[in-house]
Amino acid sequence: MSALASTFSTLGDRLRGLMARRQRGTASVGTGGVDVPVRDWVSTSAGQPTRILGFDLTLVFVVLCLMSLGLLMVYSASIALPDSPRFAKYSPMHFFVRQSFFMVLGLLGGWLTVMVPVNVWERHAPKIFVVALVLLVIVLIPHVGKGVNGARRWLPLGVMNFQPSELAKLGIAMYAANYMVRKMEVKENFFQAVWPMACALAFVGVLLLAEPDMGAFMVIAAIAMGILFLGGVNGRMFFLSVAVLIGAFVLMITFSDFRRERIFAYLNPWDEKYAQGKAYQLTHSLIAFGRGEFFGQGLGSSLEKLHYLPEAHTDFLLAVIGEELGFIGVALVIFAFFWLSRRLFHIGRQAVALDRVFAGLYAQGIGIWMGGQAFINMGVNLGALPTKGLTLPLMSYGGSATVLNCVALAIVLRIDIENRQLMRGGRA
Repeated sequence: MSALASTFSTLGDRLRGLMARRQRGTASVGTGGVDVPVRDWVSTSAGQPTRILGFDLTLVFVVLCLMSLGLLMVYSASIALPDSPRFAKYSPMHFFVRQSFFMVLGLLGGWLTVMVPVNVWERHAPKIFVVALVLLVIVLIPHVGKGVNGARRWLPLGVMNFQPSELAKLGIAMYAANYMVRKMEVKENFFQAVWPMACALAFVGVLLLAEPDMGAFMVIAAIAMGILFLGGVNGRMFFLSVAVLIGAFVLMITFSDFRRERIFAYLNPWDEKYAQGKAYQLTHSLIAFGRGEFFGQGLGSSLEKLHYLPEAHTDFLLAVIGEELGFIGVALVIFAFFWLSRRLFHIGRQAVALDRVFAGLYAQGIGIWMGGQAFINMGVNLGALPTKGLTLPLMSYGGSATVLNCVALAIVLRIDIENRQLMRGGRA
């Protein structure tokens, strides 16, 4: 018995030693006890890049579910639009076919994007931001940018209308992450760390407000300020910058008649003065949620989409979901976006822990983008926030948003793939 106990004790010691070396990325092979790297995910030849095997399947699944549900609800919300004189030339399947095309384009773009190493995006981040700024200028040129309902936000490309503000969201996430990496040594100095980014953000704001597109500017400002905060800028400087930004938004609302009227309509949407005017969308959105109750009226059974609720397939898609799928459907969508945002932040924290600061800040910036824009859109639909023209990410109808959402998330997926490779002892 003593011999058996001694044998088990020796085996235990050797196993503990093996596990310790494995955690360091090495293991003892053969009788000579030579330590070699452990790569249990794939064997590679010398000089060959590591093959991609591990990635977040749940993240991909949740994104695909949101996009699929969005496609279904866009079809449901837009099927009756040809009855209106404005859309008389369209078929009932028009928006469904177009959104299907945008989804295929987005998924193809995402697949190509995930093949590009993150360091390539880091190297070209300032250039991408500059391209976004140039396009924001071009869209304001008369007879070049396309105007709809008094707003000039699109560049006609034939197969689709491109919205530069969507590229600006991706560009600001990349640029702010790259900027914080370059300014890490002086992040406590206001004029060296915060002031240049504030000037860039102000320039973007001027261009977006000229369109006008205050909703996109709010999202871009949230992304930039969030990355600055996560990057570790001085707390007092950060809160001072936030106070200045909030003050700017208050002034914009105060000196703009139509924005001020929107605030008053939001505060009292059922007033006769606003119910048929500035609060028309909000009141019909609330009616849609009220009709949905707990389980909904059933898929395709919405009444508000029958020319009562404007922009039902874009800004107010959640209201149609609430009416047809009820509280259960809305709660599932909210939970999916909460999980998605949380997962993006988790991937970002993992990257920072692996000393990949650009990748980590970028992933968290995309988390702010998806979570923040979804929060604003849901708040507007539910009457918790003033009406703003912001779509629901991954779900609402729109080519630029769908494609660039897929590209942005594909880069985060690539970050997760490289994180996993590094944690297994390989190379990103």
